[in-house]
Amino acid sequence: MPSRTTATTRRRSARRSPPARRRRPQRHARRRGRRTGVALAIAVPVILFAAVLVGAAFLAGSFRMSWADEIALAPDDRAPAPPPIIEPAVAGYRFEQLTNACTILAAGRDLGFDARDQTIAVMTAMGESSLRNIDYGDWETSGVTNPDGSRTTSIGLFQQQDSWGTREARLDPYTAATVFYRAMAERVPDRAAVEPTLVAHRTQINSDPNHYARYWDRAVRVVAAVTGYPLEGDRIDGIPHCPGA
Repeated sequence: MPSRTTATTRRRSARRSPPARRRRPQRHARRRGRRTGVALAIAVPVILFAAVLVGAAFLAGSFRMSWADEIALAPDDRAPAPPPIIEPAVAGYRFEQLTNACTILAAGRDLGFDARDQTIAVMTAMGESSLRNIDYGDWETSGVTNPDGSRTTSIGLFQQQDSWGTREARLDPYTAATVFYRAMAERVPDRAAVEPTLVAHRTQINSDPNHYARYWDRAVRVVAAVTGYPLEGDRIDGIPHCPGA
């Protein structure tokens, strides 16, 4: 039979020992589920990002290989691209236009007109057609009519209407220039004392007497260049040449 001391000690030990905790399996399962979800939420983007990097590296490597293959296969003696052809010009007018200027000068020289008159003729053609022998005029481009309301029939270098001659004559640069010089001599006999733009205006009978003024300096440059005496900054290489007055 045990002693009282031993029994008392056992009872005290039993009182001191804490009661066993109850397990809560549902709460632990929920915590594990949450942790798994968080891990997946982090892992999936990381995996996708890594896949994108691998794909980009693969494509870059393929591109470098293709480019290197092209360089290796390209011949070393490839001919360089030809330089662009720059057509000579004077005051913005190119070969065809300068050739027409020479024709105008030749017609004036043959008729005995001086250098100023010839330059006025070139200026007039600049203001009328930009020194181009075109087969249309103000009616086709702007619907311009004559004072009586009839349609204009201007064509050629000087944009001359039917009253100036046949269509063939007006589209022939030399003939058109000849007709202009004769009209200038008849309509402006005192032209030596008249401003160039007014000489052209009285000859052409256009609406704006100052229309040709802006072309005078250009005409001077063109005439100087094609006759072999270019002004500063102009070159005569590759442009047509014609004798002066």
